[in-house]
Amino acid sequence: MNNVANQYDPHGGTPAWGTRRGPVVPYVPGLDGIRALAVLAVVVYHANRQWLGGGFLGVEIFFVISGYLITLLLIAEREREGGVSLGNFWLRRARRLLPALFTLLIGTITYCAMFDRDRLGMLRGDVIAGAVYISNWFQIHTGSSYTSEFAFAPLRHLWSLAVEEQFYIVWPVVMFALLWRIRPKTLPVLGFIFTGIALAIGVYSAWLYQPGPIDTVAKTPEQYMNLFGRSVLRTDFLYLGTVTRASGLFLGAALATIWRPWAIRRGRAGRNASGLDILGSVGIAALAFMCWKFRELVVVIDSGMQGYDLLYQGGLLLVGVATVAVIATVTHPRSLLGKYVIGTPVLVWIGKRSYGLYLYHWTIFQVYRKSAGTALNIQEFIGLMFITLVITEISYRFIEIPIRTGQFTAWWRERRRTRTPFGPLGVALAILAVVPVFSVVSMAGARVIPDDITADLNEGEGAVVTIPSTVPSDSTVASTSTVPTTGTTVPVQKLDVLAVGDSVMLGAASKLSKEGFTVDAAKNRQVIDALQIFNYYKAKGTLADNVVIHLGTNGTTRATTYEAILAPLVSVPRVIVLTLKVPGREYQKLNNEIIRALPSTHPNVTILDWQSEAKAHPEWFGSDGTHLNSAGRDGYVTLIKQALGR
Repeated sequence: MNNVANQYDPHGGTPAWGTRRGPVVPYVPGLDGIRALAVLAVVVYHANRQWLGGGFLGVEIFFVISGYLITLLLIAEREREGGVSLGNFWLRRARRLLPALFTLLIGTITYCAMFDRDRLGMLRGDVIAGAVYISNWFQIHTGSSYTSEFAFAPLRHLWSLAVEEQFYIVWPVVMFALLWRIRPKTLPVLGFIFTGIALAIGVYSAWLYQPGPIDTVAKTPEQYMNLFGRSVLRTDFLYLGTVTRASGLFLGAALATIWRPWAIRRGRAGRNASGLDILGSVGIAALAFMCWKFRELVVVIDSGMQGYDLLYQGGLLLVGVATVAVIATVTHPRSLLGKYVIGTPVLVWIGKRSYGLYLYHWTIFQVYRKSAGTALNIQEFIGLMFITLVITEISYRFIEIPIRTGQFTAWWRERRRTRTPFGPLGVALAILAVVPVFSVVSMAGARVIPDDITADLNEGEGAVVTIPSTVPSDSTVASTSTVPTTGTTVPVQKLDVLAVGDSVMLGAASKLSKEGFTVDAAKNRQVIDALQIFNYYKAKGTLADNVVIHLGTNGTTRATTYEAILAPLVSVPRVIVLTLKVPGREYQKLNNEIIRALPSTHPNVTILDWQSEAKAHPEWFGSDGTHLNSAGRDGYVTLIKQALGR
């Protein structure tokens, strides 16, 4: 007599049905509830990082769930069938994952081909990497960091799916070998080994991580590592790398070896779950606290960008441990937390669609805002989430479920068997298919064109003047022969106007230079970096009578920092300091308060309220709302000239 059982799908959705005797993995609504909470955290983080700075930790929760369920399925199959069918396992994964992924890829290519053709060339590498599940390594290799702000990156989020898919390819082979001779009673030994590996990965990541500021490889070589002959950021490798992100997968796998639902139901542990409910509640509280407390993958302080130390020095491991506690609780058959809190119908509904929701939301956000770092407001978020949910539901009902359950294959075979004509609907679908084909062909031959912001900054770098990398003292300044690191030769005569800024000023460097300004502007520059510049020109005796400062775009600064950089300018007759426009950044208000207070203690300082002027001209800005377009550069230069009385 066959035992019909409810087999669990680790990516949510309707369960598949088994027909063999032996242990099966039951469907647990609480797991879909955890998945729902995880994907909601990620979505909120991607919408506006100020709302939930640690929402990206939801990805780690997904990793732990996947490690648990995949290992559990393999153990159950080994006990039930006497072996593991690798081919069947990979076929089930392909039918579950590929339809929605290919829908996303084709849809993204088609959109760009029809509405944003300049992006096709840049998109090509991401599409290929996404299709073969190596997005994480592609991003590490190319340096397209997960934290970069103004790029149009509609497929950046596929890195996490690449990590999971690589796990799905390798892990069944590992478990096939390990389960060959191991009996169920000795499975906990594997659990201890997997836990040890997870801890070792955490220790290795903490050892590999390098605290401190992150800049170019020339300025901060300690923040880079060699990977196949290429210098890559340590934080990129640690956050995106398959090995360094495998601790959660191993923790989930360890739990599967000692916490198997069919064994729990038969043993004493299945009689009461009150203690587990307390443990699970603590785990949920810990996850919520970490999602709220953790602020970004990298943080930007006065000394520059640097990794969030706690995240890379054990934070991800703590997330994995807390997730294990929650999974152990909700998978208990008598858990009240799993049944009445985490396993509520709304969360279960979201959890079953979490894969599609994760796939589509980021791309839809990007299509709307054009740049990765632009924060959404609440109205935009609600509107885009409505679109995301509609597309997710259509994909779930009409693409994912039919292919996963075999309905589409059965329909196709029936059509071929009966030779039933497709009719007008088939003709319409065939015509519609021409558009994606044309789009893919267009992408294959498209030129790689940098986005507008990057192109403008690259152009601006040719118009800046930079000081030597080592600033000489007063006594040696006349005889120094240090060559500037980039740009043109520093002039000897006294400057007319010295303009020092970050990437916003860099975008207008060419126009400022044509007006006779000496411009020293750079990407990712911090306020404190100006001190070396001003000291250099003061030591040479060429410091201008007019200085323009536009700094603070890249992170929080302090009043003492502005005091430090203004000290060398005490004898400069006129210093113009611009306020900041950085939409969606909490430090915009803090930095502007510091800037606006400067004239009270520095009589030679005049404030150019760039934030207010820019607010009246939204047409001046690129996709991120911070960097200038052509009209913005003209307005920017005009306002600075007016502030100088020119």
